[in-house]
Amino acid sequence: MTEEFHRIRRLPPYVFAEVNSAKAKARAAAEDIVDLGMGNPDSPTPPHIVAKLVEAVADPRTHRYSASKGIPGLRKALAGYYARRFNVKLDPETEVVATLGSKEGLANLAAAITSPGDTILVPNPSYPIHQFGFVLAGASVRSIPCTPDDEMLAALDRAVRHSVPKPTALIVNFPSNPTAMLADLYFYRQIVDFARKHEIFILSDLAYSEIYFGTLVPPSILEVPGAKDVAVEFTSMSKTYNMPGWRMGFAAGNPRLISALTRVKSYLDYGAFAPIQIAAAAALNGPQDCVAEMRELYRERRDVMVKGLASAGWKVPSPDGSMFLWAPIPDRFRHLGSVDFSKLLLAKAKVAVAPGIGFGEHGDGHVRIALVENSQRIRQAMRGIRSFLTADNAGPVEVPIETPDAA
Repeated sequence: MTEEFHRIRRLPPYVFAEVNSAKAKARAAAEDIVDLGMGNPDSPTPPHIVAKLVEAVADPRTHRYSASKGIPGLRKALAGYYARRFNVKLDPETEVVATLGSKEGLANLAAAITSPGDTILVPNPSYPIHQFGFVLAGASVRSIPCTPDDEMLAALDRAVRHSVPKPTALIVNFPSNPTAMLADLYFYRQIVDFARKHEIFILSDLAYSEIYFGTLVPPSILEVPGAKDVAVEFTSMSKTYNMPGWRMGFAAGNPRLISALTRVKSYLDYGAFAPIQIAAAAALNGPQDCVAEMRELYRERRDVMVKGLASAGWKVPSPDGSMFLWAPIPDRFRHLGSVDFSKLLLAKAKVAVAPGIGFGEHGDGHVRIALVENSQRIRQAMRGIRSFLTADNAGPVEVPIETPDAA
């Protein structure tokens, strides 16, 4: 009776625990911590979306159970978004399902299509649910490079030739969390051709589709002819419309995968609260000025942060998309690894970041810095980091380890 449950044994120790414990301890001591660790949008949901929610809540007919696949109006709104944004035609009945955030959709699709012993190809580093959704479903995960280039394509070819059994599915995520890399349509064409040739499903995570700063506007993999033969794509309202706590996302694409996800969800939930779905439809169908304003806000924060880090002597690439900087640990601290370096930043600079190893072992030379504070707070964080980096701080900081409830 004391042995750990099988699926829990497959989950490694929570790698963010030490940093989160130190952060909680610092705040309990009334320290002012600038938290750039979690990708949690800090801006309010646009007023017209909130107004639609309030209007819908006032109608008692919306208080009953909803539909797990999403109300028809919401699925039609998502299809309309894909038509406008990507010139992709979707059937709202067979090619779209609403999810309780993209994370829930990814995990439940993993459960729907995975048998114990299946092999799944997952970029490393990547968002933890990409790997552990399948780990919990009983699959074996094979890491591949997270770069949208020939290196990743070569790794896919090796994986297919040397994996037994042949891989079942491939995860792609561009703009990437945590690396902020973007993929173009040419890369997606190569991935789709590969997947169709080898009969491998593609799960594309496009949660950051509207956060971009350069000339490359993130495409959808579903724009590639024939992509719907093998691919399903997950999108989210969280970042685009500052709706993280609303828990509203979508899966769209291959009808077989959509049907599998819909069937599993029908046993697990009744869908999001109907007023939330109604408000989400209003967001997709309504004015999009708020999306452009959100994008410019993150661009401003990115520029302030990159400039501030450079002035502190920390050269960090300026991302072309997403809400993150993927920052290589400065050379003099690289021996610490990402967890101890994150603890050191917290203790000395009063800035919380996410250790890169939390996204896979190949991320241990980096930390992820989220653009989730206003420019004034970011400048405060940069002053703390500058002071820290110009001092003689080269050793790890010891803190008690406590397991938090969530990241």
